[in-house]
Amino acid sequence: MSGTAIEVEHLVKVYRRGGSDEVRAVDDVSFAVPRGTIFGLLGPNGAGKTTTLRILTTLARPTSGRAQVLGYDVVRQGLDVRRRIGVVIQEQAAELFLSVRDNLLTFARFHGHSGAAVRRRADDVMARFGVDTIADTKVQDLSGGARRRVQVAKMFMVDVPVLFLDEFSSGMDPILKRSVIDLLREHATQGRTIVLTTQILTEAEELCDDILIIDKGRELARGNLHYLKTLVARIYELVLTFEQVPGNLTDLIAGFRPSDVVISHNNVRMKLNEDESRVLELVTLIARHGRLLRIEINGASLEDVFVELTQKAGSRS
Repeated sequence: MSGTAIEVEHLVKVYRRGGSDEVRAVDDVSFAVPRGTIFGLLGPNGAGKTTTLRILTTLARPTSGRAQVLGYDVVRQGLDVRRRIGVVIQEQAAELFLSVRDNLLTFARFHGHSGAAVRRRADDVMARFGVDTIADTKVQDLSGGARRRVQVAKMFMVDVPVLFLDEFSSGMDPILKRSVIDLLREHATQGRTIVLTTQILTEAEELCDDILIIDKGRELARGNLHYLKTLVARIYELVLTFEQVPGNLTDLIAGFRPSDVVISHNNVRMKLNEDESRVLELVTLIARHGRLLRIEINGASLEDVFVELTQKAGSRS
């Protein structure tokens, strides 16, 4: 059995607005996702993320190119694909006229599972997603955030090998989000392949083994977090804790053109687009004017990578 869960080759999706006017939502994208990994598909609004997910989950047909999930072609073998995937995308809704519990049990029955064991699993899943107290409430009577919890919770009623999640954490509080992140890691460790999109880049940074950044339907960068950070190696975050912040700090740092400078009590945080030697030069300079209690220098975050690449792409278009 192949070690690849998803294969995409030269995928294109064109929407026609009328006449000769057309939008290339996905523009010659290719990638492969190994089994048992968490794959992040990132990009700004309108980048083509959701369209790509819709094609991979058989909800939209590509204009050209090829995509396979677990060896099954998403166009010619759509039913085989659908039997092996779980899907949560932005416009998808839970069954509004069913209760929370019946949503989960019905989803399991669609996949051929029923009985006492499935009911116990539903109780466990509802507790994990914090919807056990509203188990008998119709979904139409829930808030948008609670509906989203139900949508995601359904995916853990069955053990399909591939899971697609579009903005999975929408409507989740930090405690629940942490629990779900741990659950996703656990399932990936057990061999489940998870493809997710998110606008919360710290989630992707924490979760994803592999990341593809796209914009205007085209690939900007692809790789693991370590590789992506090397693409913007000159970006550093500097965190300083003083006994007392120097009164002339603004003048001291002006020549280094820092960004995102935040001063809170005796803590100073800033970003620098400089060589490492210049960052150390700034620290030495500041240390001459105030007693430093703590110094922290961090490389680029995924958010830095994302912003830098998308801004560069925008300036070229």
